[in-house]
Amino acid sequence: MSLFLGKIHYWLFNKILWFNDLEDLILQLIKNEKLDSVNIIEEMNLKFGKRIENKNLEEIIDLNNIHGWLQEQIFITEGRVAFLVHILLENNPDNIKKLEKLFSNQGIIDGEKLSYEINSPEKVYREINEFLLDGMPCDRVDQIISKDEIHISWKKSHCVHKNIWEKENLSVEIFYNLRDSWIESFVKTLNPQMKYERENNFYIIKLNQ
Repeated sequence: MSLFLGKIHYWLFNKILWFNDLEDLILQLIKNEKLDSVNIIEEMNLKFGKRIENKNLEEIIDLNNIHGWLQEQIFITEGRVAFLVHILLENNPDNIKKLEKLFSNQGIIDGEKLSYEINSPEKVYREINEFLLDGMPCDRVDQIISKDEIHISWKKSHCVHKNIWEKENLSVEIFYNLRDSWIESFVKTLNPQMKYERENNFYIIKLNQ
């Protein structure tokens, strides 16, 4: 196993840290709902282990098992988010609306981090993938179907999220719907003339004409 860290490892690490930020936001929702956040966090840590620390990657990664360590952290960070979403929805199914709003707001915040408008749907797609986790790069989840100056469309070759969410007694479609809320806001923030759509396993970003 390689003993050297490359750009792709830092790229994945930043995606994991982004998921940690989502965890913090969802925990705030749990506190707002007057749920016992202390016991919930304790139960979550017992189930998944403590989440990855926001330190320099080289300080915390297992250099003898770089790929395996990152993959384990992906499972942990997404599992923790799924666990918290389950807690909220079990308490009140209507909390799905608050979660959708949370993801939508975060899409705006993340989009505003880029200080320029992006006119290419393909470039918007690339920016999306600076944030979202779809397993490891070797999983090759996304498959581009077609692209030109006014659109890009793709599909998922397989789902790397289903088992994580079903272990928390949730349909993986809840995850995809929440992620859609983020993507839609993110895309509109980057370029108000662009539109994001998903139908089952097929995705498109296009310029309105």
